[in-house]
Amino acid sequence: MSGIHSGSEILVIVLAGGQGERLYPLTRDRAKPAVPFAGSFRIIDFTLSNCVNSGLRKIYVLTQYKSLSLDRHIMVGWQFLHYDLGEFIQTLPAQQRLGQVWYKGTADAIFQNIYTLEHEKPAWVLILAGDHIYKMDYREMIAAHIKHGADLTVGCVPVKAAQARQLGVAEIAANSQIRAFHEKSPNPPTIPGQPDYCLASMGIYVFNTEILVRRVVEDAKRKTAHDFGRNIIPAMVSSDRVFAFHFRSPAPECNTYWRDVGTIDAYWESNMDILSPNPQLNLYDEHWRVHTYQEQRPPAFFGPGCGETRESFIGSGCVIRGRRIIRSVLSPNVVVEEGAEVEDSIIFEHVTIGRRAKLRKVIVDKNVTIPAGTQIGFDRDKDSSLFTVTDGGVTVVPKDTIL
Repeated sequence: MSGIHSGSEILVIVLAGGQGERLYPLTRDRAKPAVPFAGSFRIIDFTLSNCVNSGLRKIYVLTQYKSLSLDRHIMVGWQFLHYDLGEFIQTLPAQQRLGQVWYKGTADAIFQNIYTLEHEKPAWVLILAGDHIYKMDYREMIAAHIKHGADLTVGCVPVKAAQARQLGVAEIAANSQIRAFHEKSPNPPTIPGQPDYCLASMGIYVFNTEILVRRVVEDAKRKTAHDFGRNIIPAMVSSDRVFAFHFRSPAPECNTYWRDVGTIDAYWESNMDILSPNPQLNLYDEHWRVHTYQEQRPPAFFGPGCGETRESFIGSGCVIRGRRIIRSVLSPNVVVEEGAEVEDSIIFEHVTIGRRAKLRKVIVDKNVTIPAGTQIGFDRDKDSSLFTVTDGGVTVVPKDTIL
């Protein structure tokens, strides 16, 4: 990276304290970044793996909402860095350091941790969301930030206009400088020449540390939402050098795969994406590994009576005797009994699917036993009376449900 002597000049802050209300009930007992993904991973593993693979190894993860499982996951799965070499991934819970309030927004989370910035004294701060699925080499974005002499650089990706209504959208000049920024606009501006797409913020920001501190302090003195997208970025566009960085993956097959899995439907779709014959997000890429923690378990076992299983992830420790498993993700320690059928579904750990049970387009959270003969995903009215059913037709069975 031109102009960067080492990764030690960059401090990474991962915002991982959000409630994830639109992912409920998967976030009933856990923070959104701690939600399992693709059977063996947690959502936050993708952001943290991007950091490690980019050579950025000074990382604070800001936590707040129901963070126990997230804290435990980072403690047992991400402590392979060497603190004595200046490397660390450390959770930083809300501490009420500046008063008896929790984080009031993304910008306020940084404001309440100015002490950390003063202690670390980085030249640049890379701020990331802990709840998106993608691969990215952050070094390219940091290099572009320095090249432009920017105060702030915002990672951006084209998304369909309908999806952009839930995101921040940038309008840019020919040199990629941001001219205007719209947060969750009902009519976001589209990309010139591409009327069906908008240039959306990925929730990835590179700041010059001095500018970052100045702007969050100014924001803290005002009555605002204390949010980067709603307040900090729009204000900086008119007073500072703010640029867009056009996202590209380090893996050619990924192209520009980036998913905000903020809703149940988006979460389900992203899991299904990786089950396609030629997935854009390749989890088998040896050059850009996705790290996580996995317990020691025996291999998956396919027993007598096992029928058709295809286009599926089967986790370690699973015992499969079912008749059909099609386009599904089975986390570790799942049991599928004789005659059971699972299709287009996501099954979390320690779930037993009873004999002749049938699941279609269902997410089953941890520690659930589906009784023999039960059918879920075939009668929307019946399912809606018992579970959460999304607009896209995904049925969610919450953790520890007794059926």
